Amino acid sequence: MQSVSDVWSMILTRLREELSETTIKTWFDETEVVALEGDTMILYCPNAFKRSNIQDRFLGNIEAGLKDIFSSDITVKLLDEEGLRRYRSGESDRPSSLMESGEFTFETFVVGPSNRLACSAAKAVADAPGQHYNPLFIYGDSGLGKTHLLYAIAHVIRNKYPGSRIVYIKGDEFINDFIDSVRTGKAGDFRTKYREADLLLVDDIQFVAGKVETQNEFFHTFNTLYESKKQIVLTSDRPPHEMAQLDDRLRTRFEWGLMTDVQPPDLETRIAIIKNKAVQLGFALPDDIASYIATKITANVRQLEGTVKKIKAFHDLEGTVIDHQCVDRAIQDMSRSSEFIITADTIIKEICRYFRLEEDQIRGQSRSRDCVNARQIAMYLIRRMTSLSLSETGGEFSNRDHTTVLHSIEQVEKKMKKDPSFAETVKSIITNINSTK
Repeated sequence: MQSVSDVWSMILTRLREELSETTIKTWFDETEVVALEGDTMILYCPNAFKRSNIQDRFLGNIEAGLKDIFSSDITVKLLDEEGLRRYRSGESDRPSSLMESGEFTFETFVVGPSNRLACSAAKAVADAPGQHYNPLFIYGDSGLGKTHLLYAIAHVIRNKYPGSRIVYIKGDEFINDFIDSVRTGKAGDFRTKYREADLLLVDDIQFVAGKVETQNEFFHTFNTLYESKKQIVLTSDRPPHEMAQLDDRLRTRFEWGLMTDVQPPDLETRIAIIKNKAVQLGFALPDDIASYIATKITANVRQLEGTVKKIKAFHDLEGTVIDHQCVDRAIQDMSRSSEFIITADTIIKEICRYFRLEEDQIRGQSRSRDCVNARQIAMYLIRRMTSLSLSETGGEFSNRDHTTVLHSIEQVEKKMKKDPSFAETVKSIITNINSTK
């Protein structure tokens, strides 16, 4: 049986096939493997800058290598010195080391028109947990700061109320945790963990939709915490009414408090985010460089911050002058990954190819069985694979309204659940769309 050290050596060997030896030595020379527990590999890196770069740039490569080795998804967790101490002493590692690092606080969160209400609501919750906006439901696309706000709330409450029991969990992890508790007969421990929390933070709650038993368990967890006036904060990529398979009981409870969205930042906010991140990393960016980055990357806060980190690395490690050429080099990887963007047109073209139909048949009013089936799948995939709203999705099909789109999504989800061959058809289409990248 392979030791965890052997596995890490195999991962480094795989990384050398994708990265230069200089890159490996630069970023991984201080990284040690600690353990492989269940579906999690635990790594330790004492250098905050290197740890952050591994998290942002190489985590996907590592997890892909682990999946090749074990034929299953393995999550990688990076610990700092305090996280390693807590792990070795057997202390709970929730909230995560990232949450405890002080990097994600309200002070480091750049506020603009796109996120002002969400930030204000998060601050109100942190100042008086359980008294305002319970639950607080924050929704929006990935990379816009939802998790940052969760961490910031935890940071304030941890400092104001040191004895508070804070539980942070991702939606898919909650599902796995629940399944494990049933499998191992430890349902009581599971319920104690979640129902005795003073603050429950759930990231990407949309994953519980459609999971009947998990939804039922979360319903009772929610009720217990709510009735005890314990604070609940949820994030999602969409509002509750757009979660087609979400239990009505949960939908109404998610809407009890305050729902607020976060949108992509405008130009001024993007520039502020860029300059703020540079200051956090200990250097200053000229105004023209910050503006140049902001015009290149327009929709994702993580990409903005990642670009600044790369510029800092190029400057510190290679002595590169910070100019437009340096910026272009820093964003090259992200630009390359975004050269192909999945759009409604991309999806509709693949649907037409797969079912041998014409675009005007799918976009138009044809009520033939084949066209209706293909159209519903197209609506389902557009909603799942693009950032278009229900109304915008309907606009791609002779301006059908959002209720028609929602009905189509529900129909596809029901068919996928009941008919394995239909589910395979949808998965094949998704694979075809992604392979065109």
